[in-house]
Amino acid sequence: MKITAVDVFVLKTPLDVPFAFSQGWVKQRAATLVRVTADNGLTGWGEAFTQGLEPPEIAAAAIEHSLKPLVLGQDPSQPAVLWQKMYVQTRDFGRKGSVVSAISAVDTALWDLTGKFRGQPVAKLLGGMFRHKVQPYATGFYRIHGKGESSRLAEEAIAHKEAGFSAMKVKLGFGIADDIEVMGCVSAALNDPAIELMVDTNHGYGRSEALTLGKELEQYNLRWYEEPVVPEDIDGYVELRNKLAVPIAGGENEHTPFGFANVIKAGALDVAQPDVGSCGGITAIRDIAAIAHANGVAVNPHVWGSAIAQAASLQVIASLPIPHASVFAKEPVLEYDRSDHPFRQHLITEPWSVNDGMIDIPTGPGLGIEVRMETVEKYQA
Repeated sequence: MKITAVDVFVLKTPLDVPFAFSQGWVKQRAATLVRVTADNGLTGWGEAFTQGLEPPEIAAAAIEHSLKPLVLGQDPSQPAVLWQKMYVQTRDFGRKGSVVSAISAVDTALWDLTGKFRGQPVAKLLGGMFRHKVQPYATGFYRIHGKGESSRLAEEAIAHKEAGFSAMKVKLGFGIADDIEVMGCVSAALNDPAIELMVDTNHGYGRSEALTLGKELEQYNLRWYEEPVVPEDIDGYVELRNKLAVPIAGGENEHTPFGFANVIKAGALDVAQPDVGSCGGITAIRDIAAIAHANGVAVNPHVWGSAIAQAASLQVIASLPIPHASVFAKEPVLEYDRSDHPFRQHLITEPWSVNDGMIDIPTGPGLGIEVRMETVEKYQA
């Protein structure tokens, strides 16, 4: 096979009701998608993780002007070879951020295409499927006004529970007093020890505030405390991990096996959260998982993208071994953003749904999805 085309699609749509996480207001949904086509007609799809405040055109430009010339005419069934080619050629101006997200998109598309060529799901190409179902956890709890929304967020928690979710992640980082009130109201409204909670402050605090909040959070028996400080403050992660009983998670803003190796070597994480759309793609996340598990760190991918990113994450999750084996070991869970996003249910022909609290992992070739071009064209910027 030879790659004959690399097409980039920037999707955008404004939100009727903007919402906030700790770093700012999200006013639109956006996605950077890539389609790789081979000379035999097979195609593969990938996605660059567009952060809440990130213009999707940045990764799109990197793909169009830097990566596309590198992979055209190459064999798409060698994603690891092409990953090295892309990373080495962009190392001096990439390494982190949108350039690595661009690599992630192309790499994922290559794995999707290769899976279709081999007639196997990506998870089997990665070594096999440890599981065929995964528990989703509801991500949401964004702010519409800012502070003082604890009652509304408690109602949202009940809605997630009624929709079949037994795990959910609460967005914090809006001031310690407000965060404490939100957690108290959410916990009281659920009043159910079977509901597992996590929190995410999106690095909205410094070490002192993060520690103060973490002490208050210990009473909730959280699965994890996500991004307590900025990703650059590795020592801060280490300090919080040493001083808190709550497991510390992070990594959605870390990139490549090189970056994760430094964080894991420092002893900064209990749970590594590479995002397949920004860490370097499926090739990178395969190596990140190996590094993490070899050092006793669990891996639970982060995902906030479209159905393509979700599909890629499902394949990765299927391929992840249990890092701490036991009769009742913790299985990885799928982040399932419940906020408004038209690039999910409408982007693929057979969207997945929650059944008995679980999501089936696609077993079709590649990512196991078929992209609806009419949706791509509808939202293409």
